[in-house]
Amino acid sequence: MRRHQVLSTVGALATLFVASLASASSHREAPAIATDPAADNTDVWAWVTPGTHSTLHVVAAYNPLEEPSGGPNFHKFSDDVLYAVHIARGDTSLADAVRYEIRFTTSSINYVDPANLTAPVGGGKEFFSQLSGQTQTYTVTRFDANNTPTVVATGVPVAPVNIGPRTNKVAYQTPGGLYNDAYAASFIHNAGPGKEQLWAGPRDDGFYVDLGGVFDLANLRPAGVAQDGVSGFNCHAIALEIPTTLLTESGNAPTPGASDKQTLGVWASASRQKVSVLRHDGTTTTTGPWVQVSRLGLPLVNEALIGLQDKDRYNRSSPADDVTNFGAYFLNPVIVRDADAVGIYQALGAESLVPSLESNRLDIIDAINLKASGHDIPLSATGDVLRVDMGIDSQFPNGRVIGNGTHPNRDQVDVTDALLSLILSKGSVAISDNVNENDKNYLTTFPYLAGPWEGYSQGHGAVAP
Repeated sequence: MRRHQVLSTVGALATLFVASLASASSHREAPAIATDPAADNTDVWAWVTPGTHSTLHVVAAYNPLEEPSGGPNFHKFSDDVLYAVHIARGDTSLADAVRYEIRFTTSSINYVDPANLTAPVGGGKEFFSQLSGQTQTYTVTRFDANNTPTVVATGVPVAPVNIGPRTNKVAYQTPGGLYNDAYAASFIHNAGPGKEQLWAGPRDDGFYVDLGGVFDLANLRPAGVAQDGVSGFNCHAIALEIPTTLLTESGNAPTPGASDKQTLGVWASASRQKVSVLRHDGTTTTTGPWVQVSRLGLPLVNEALIGLQDKDRYNRSSPADDVTNFGAYFLNPVIVRDADAVGIYQALGAESLVPSLESNRLDIIDAINLKASGHDIPLSATGDVLRVDMGIDSQFPNGRVIGNGTHPNRDQVDVTDALLSLILSKGSVAISDNVNENDKNYLTTFPYLAGPWEGYSQGHGAVAP
């Protein structure tokens, strides 16, 4: 085999190896959270409106790989989980300047005697959950830097699961029996002039990656053969649109270069109460302080940088403690040593590069801290947050935008490719998992992620012979 063919093949192997560390953005990334999908952060996007910078758009997704036809008890937000979007302000602190807490409430089921054959459809006697009359609502509370609460909205309906055309017509009574973007948009809640806009419910899982190849020890397929393992699955998302005047320290609109105080650090979390008691009647009572069980800021950090032994600990901690607790992982990325151990760099004839890649990786810290954009963020304010400078248009890693004007089914930046190229090679080698687009077009308007797949016609089942 000619040398250029060898290098091409080995380069592909390198790509396949490092992609094995990317389980989508944050899908089942740690042992404990893999058993608690309703509390599992999958993705966070945050960006300012291009040009005007008038609004911060935030989408936080949870509950990975929801099968659209997974009934009769379909996926939903958990009433026992405290969902939160955290926003730090300025280049010198990761403390919450603003925090949005979202709590969900599912209505109770009325008990109906199954022997009462005169009882109409509804209540707890039904087999089909969508005929029971149950609904889910949510309350959003905003906390300022002093932890003072302000209720933004309460009792807001959650968009229901996209089950199928008969459910749309009979249970949801949608116009024309359709579950479309217009119907989903009817669940947008505006908190008032100059206030937040809110939405919560099921959406298409907006990440794309070759999961099948990833988890067979990086046995990925080449371009044209690689498969999007997230294709056709849903998630549950919380979307916020926040006027930037509510986020600047002065309350004035952001302007380019006006102040480092215009730089935000955005991340999302999920917490459960410390004590959970399962009773003989099957009910569960929770009490005690909240304990964080999942978090996400930048995509792929827990997956690609943190070792298995510390992934659960990472989910329980705060970005403000990342340098103290996990700095060694950022500076000494394990994936470089793993790649070297299996012979990737040797086969590339690039072993001489390994010492410069396996330790003292300040370039990773600089990328996280937007050094290329002129920011000088100290280590005391370094952590796994998605930085957004409100004074300029967002471009990853300065924010993460849903959608791409040229390719409506692609993110603005393929974050898997960008981050793995950075970690493995300091950006000197273009690395791709060869899955380059989403299975649906993103929306250009709130709530931005594509609508959920339908259980009736778009589940993963095969036609029976």
